[in-house]
Amino acid sequence: MSSEEKHTLAQLLETSNDDEDKVQLKNIEQDSSIDNNDKPLGPDEVCIDCLRMPKELHCNDCDENYCRVCFQFVHRGGKRKDHKFTTLVNIEGIESISKENKEDGKHDEIKEDEEDEEDEDVDVKEEETTNVNDHSTILKKIKKNIKFIPMRLSYDERQLLKLLEAALTVSEYTDKVDIISYTSKTKRIITQLKEMCSILAGLVVSSNMKVGQKLIEDKDFVDNAEWYQKVFEIGRRYKIMNPERMRDTYGKLCYIIMDSRLKQVKEQMEFDLYKPILTIEKYLNENSNDHSNNMFNDLLILDATADIRPEGKSRLMINRLIKQKERAIETLANKYHHKEGLDKEQIRTILYSIGDFHSYTNKNRIPVINMLDKLEQFFTNSGNDPKYSLGIKYGYNGSRLTHNHEKQYLYVKQALGLWNYVMRDLIELWYLSDFDLFDGSNYRMSDTGQGFQRIKSCPKLYKKMYSILNECQSNFEYWVGIPVIHLGDDAVPNALFFLDKYIQIPTILIPIHKCIEMIPELAKDEYIKEMFQKQFSSIEDLQKTILCDYFKHGFDGSGADNYYFAGSCVDASSTSSCEFCNNISKKSYYKVFLLSGFTNFNGEGY
Repeated sequence: MSSEEKHTLAQLLETSNDDEDKVQLKNIEQDSSIDNNDKPLGPDEVCIDCLRMPKELHCNDCDENYCRVCFQFVHRGGKRKDHKFTTLVNIEGIESISKENKEDGKHDEIKEDEEDEEDEDVDVKEEETTNVNDHSTILKKIKKNIKFIPMRLSYDERQLLKLLEAALTVSEYTDKVDIISYTSKTKRIITQLKEMCSILAGLVVSSNMKVGQKLIEDKDFVDNAEWYQKVFEIGRRYKIMNPERMRDTYGKLCYIIMDSRLKQVKEQMEFDLYKPILTIEKYLNENSNDHSNNMFNDLLILDATADIRPEGKSRLMINRLIKQKERAIETLANKYHHKEGLDKEQIRTILYSIGDFHSYTNKNRIPVINMLDKLEQFFTNSGNDPKYSLGIKYGYNGSRLTHNHEKQYLYVKQALGLWNYVMRDLIELWYLSDFDLFDGSNYRMSDTGQGFQRIKSCPKLYKKMYSILNECQSNFEYWVGIPVIHLGDDAVPNALFFLDKYIQIPTILIPIHKCIEMIPELAKDEYIKEMFQKQFSSIEDLQKTILCDYFKHGFDGSGADNYYFAGSCVDASSTSSCEFCNNISKKSYYKVFLLSGFTNFNGEGY
């Protein structure tokens, strides 16, 4: 390793990555060789601090190996801040992308100077070229995302989903497996797995006698392995696009599959319950004769998969957009069903699946973007007003941090910016968590303070999250808080807990934003307006009071079980926001939430 490749912590944190598509495509290429039979890392191959993640940096002064997150945490201050390190695992593409961005920036500046001297006709041509480039970018993203987008469930698959949900509801799997007992855990797992398979088979018989008879007559569990795998895959695929469903049973489903993948269990059962998620790319590889995928280069797919949102549109306009979308779907189905080797219904299902993805992503991202807009609208210059200053102090109203207005404003903005990127890539995070949960490696049981939980490392999910964090950090001069991602520890025991933390974010932000938006509408009633003015002076003051309280105490480091997991790490913001939601009924403005139609923060009613 040459001296040019040795860096300091400051240089590591300054590494920028502004090109979203190139970095993601690079990560996809690196992850394309996912192997479910990875060997466990030896003691010399893991980080000296967390003892879980593979070593990525070698500190020359400490003479120890670290992963990137632990290195930043250990060397964030004091004499260690100036320690030099050697990169053991390079993140390829960052430097070259940064150089390309700089060259593109210079090129754009030259273009802007030339445009000032050109006439209106040239400006029109430039706008047309820009639109074409935008369309090409969207088409590239669609082609990239089909690797992660799950296929929409068919009618027959929905029938199997109902059987699975019924079986999971009556099953007591985790109550009998994840306990402290003197009996062999492997035997308990096998007994419960067989019982689960028997319940599923019995439900099939009760719902359709002919199908059930074919399934169980003179057959063992192994003979129906593919059917069981299909049923559990349907449940996981449905949950990805409907995170508000299966809240009581999805964890049980994941732990059943996880245990069936254990080596000692699989040897006795002779099969496991895991099947990779059926994505659009996988579906095309299995059913299409032509793998050129010309349909994804057709601009008509933009209309066929568009998310039609009602905000600011009349009923007539919405109906027109719906007809335009349906017409585009039918046109593509008629045009490509011979070329792609798929029938019309299969092409429609693929297009509807992409449309579901766009709708799902917008549903998750828009609340975060709206909250960012509210932050900039009301609190950019409110630091001089003590009433609406975002400053917080350790120990006051439960705060675990001390920030002045400017620092807290930047901290909230960074947290919301990170959430925005996470919501954008949430489908990919589901896809990667699938590999981390069901890779067949062992886990350990531990009392984390949240109960007796399964702690399992998440290397692929961690890698993607670090990439997202690095992308978000590049947008700011410095990062407020500690850039530590908790995965596979007592704070976030496994990938299932990680996903649960982030799918709750839209359900937290939507009621808050809805309440803020409905306050002017509620104030049209003279009696309600009088009540608002008596207690909060004005409508705008009421809006600022609610938002100020959330931006202060929804991001104050509170909510964790102990001091180590509280504070300003990457996961602390979502934990503090959940704590804010738990205390909403104690707020002086709670009745305003009730007037706006608020019921809960569980994603129900909106």
